[in-house]
Amino acid sequence: MKKLLLFLIPVISFSQANTEVYLFDISKEGATWKLTNEKNISNNKGYDSQPHFYDDNTILFASNRNGETDIAAYNITTGNATFINNTPNGGEYSPQRIPSSKNVSAVRLDKDGKQRFYKYNFTTGQDTELIKDLVVAYPMWYDKNTLISSVIVNDSLQLVISDVKKKTNTTISKNIGRSFHKIPNSKLVSFVKKSKDDWEVWSLNPTTKETKFITRTGITQDICWLPDGSLLIPYENTLFKFNPKKDQKWSLIHLFENEEINNISRVTVNKDGTKLALVAEVSPRHIVQKQLDAYNNRDIDAFLATYTDNVKVYSYPNELRYEGKAKMREAYTSFFNNTPDLHCKILKRIVSGNKVIDEEYVTANGENFKAVAIYEITNGKISAVRFL
Repeated sequence: MKKLLLFLIPVISFSQANTEVYLFDISKEGATWKLTNEKNISNNKGYDSQPHFYDDNTILFASNRNGETDIAAYNITTGNATFINNTPNGGEYSPQRIPSSKNVSAVRLDKDGKQRFYKYNFTTGQDTELIKDLVVAYPMWYDKNTLISSVIVNDSLQLVISDVKKKTNTTISKNIGRSFHKIPNSKLVSFVKKSKDDWEVWSLNPTTKETKFITRTGITQDICWLPDGSLLIPYENTLFKFNPKKDQKWSLIHLFENEEINNISRVTVNKDGTKLALVAEVSPRHIVQKQLDAYNNRDIDAFLATYTDNVKVYSYPNELRYEGKAKMREAYTSFFNNTPDLHCKILKRIVSGNKVIDEEYVTANGENFKAVAIYEITNGKISAVRFL
């Protein structure tokens, strides 16, 4: 983006950032928690997310395949992943095993804009619609007949308990998030709820419908529970622990030094709490490099695809030049068309958290100059650029 120095829907929008699913062994030695045997189990370009332990040896997740999102099943023993369905006209999200069954459920977002909740045969992939009168966004099975989910109502999310056998739906709460988990050693379920600017964790008794506040998690809505009753809470490239019954504050479990693990979301553990699966965005360097390649190819559409719709462009530190893709397209289209010798070489690149700092050597219209650009990445796209 640096190169401007030459010129003064009512459905859930599932994130399509370039994400990967990672698997770890998790253990505790004394007071110290350890995450070992890191493995990228999706290892796939595009969107891979929403892991779910189908059984002790199988993890389900939503995975990009040929531009569509299907249900992948990863075998922990063999290290192989296969797809259990193929939906040409739609994509599947939030795959989960249906209790007391080998079948799987998933939210399906069709190309016609319809968002529906389906059952899939684990062996054949044959699908059957489960709930026809709700727009399910983020589901969790409590038992074989009880579904607890975030449901889209008037562009917001509401907590609904559905009895799929009796075909009844009961609304419990509003302003709900996407994280549902059974609370260990209880008959309760946790859900997340937005209060002003903070996410809160609440408990729900699916039988009595009673809800109770547990704790606040700030800007983080993705959590899961360890068997000892502790919450795992991700934030950027770290994992924290908090036991609501014992702890006064969060404690650090793990800081990920792998550059590829950023903006962690969708954490989950297996029944025994010995394996942890999480979703992480790939290193910001990849999206910035993709942007650079498109720039050097003078491909305006590929270039703009790496930016958020409301991208902000600054002169360092905070003098706003302009905002939005429309203005960016206007500025760069003629520049690309009229600069046949355009090329940018990276002299040095530094990655720090969600920021990438590039020292560049730019050739344009027979002239050469150096520039420095600071890119800020949000949800897999460049959301701000500052030029020095």
